[in-house]
Amino acid sequence: LISITEARANRAVIDWDSHEPAKPRLMGMQTFDDYPLHELVETIDWTPFFKSWELAGRYPRILEDEVVGPAATSLFKDATKMLDQLLNANSLQAKAVVGLFPANSIGDDIAIYRNEAERGGTPWAMLPTLRQQGRKRGKPNFALADFIAPLTSGRADYIGAFAVTTGLGADELAAQYEQANDDYSAIMVKALADRLAEALAERMHERIRKDFWGYASAETLSNDELIAEQYQGIRPAPGYPSCPDHRGKEVIWELLDPPTNAQMTLTESLAMHPAAAVSGFYLAHPDARYFGVGKVGLDQIEDYAQRCGTTIAEAERWLAPVLGYRPGRPRAAA
Repeated sequence: LISITEARANRAVIDWDSHEPAKPRLMGMQTFDDYPLHELVETIDWTPFFKSWELAGRYPRILEDEVVGPAATSLFKDATKMLDQLLNANSLQAKAVVGLFPANSIGDDIAIYRNEAERGGTPWAMLPTLRQQGRKRGKPNFALADFIAPLTSGRADYIGAFAVTTGLGADELAAQYEQANDDYSAIMVKALADRLAEALAERMHERIRKDFWGYASAETLSNDELIAEQYQGIRPAPGYPSCPDHRGKEVIWELLDPPTNAQMTLTESLAMHPAAAVSGFYLAHPDARYFGVGKVGLDQIEDYAQRCGTTIAEAERWLAPVLGYRPGRPRAAA
């Protein structure tokens, strides 16, 4: 690892003087109380579904695979049959809440404001981001904050947040199958609810790009192109490689109030309930890309804990999978 000072010196360079961030057409929150699930069927990404059943291969080619093809075909037949049953019986309910807000980066933090009048003042919420510390050769050490215009640039930039679920009713239905000793159907219900949740996240991101934010209103991508993430902008989710701290969900909950607006809650370990749920942020810059933070050093954890207003031990607890050192070991003399 390189030092956090070196990593910041190698941040992604964006010419903010020549880039004017698109202002969202609809600022603030939008809620969807009972999103039509039928609209999501054609946008389901089936490949992770088969992986959840430990069948390796990409859909639809997996159905023709010499080894797992017969099992995959049988499973897919059962899945589509149950999906039809779930939709026709209205067994699952989908809810979503999305929001678009003024934002600027301050160092490696993203400051989020309630409205334009508060921009540059005390932020409504702060989203601390982590920076790659692996030694790069000819490539930047990315942090999500790189893709939001710095407050010092004078550019008015924006960030989005979302929380969606298609799992309302899934646990109850799965429990009924379990009581009937039909574990296969119980697992199938949960697996299909997960796929629908991802499809709803994809659909809401598309509507953000084309309608609510509108920075890609002319976009015409196929479902395969959407799955391949060929759109402009990204939707990083807390707990995933570019945003490994699950506490980012607390920022989303502060911005969107999902318990009230989508019947979604967080457990003490910051798992979402219902389980068939997705939450994250929207970044629109054309250079924004997904990346993995990778391992981070003690110097960044110390800095990050201070920015979060927590102890180093607390930061280490939440970020244990990405620590590039063993917590508690004596620090070498400078």
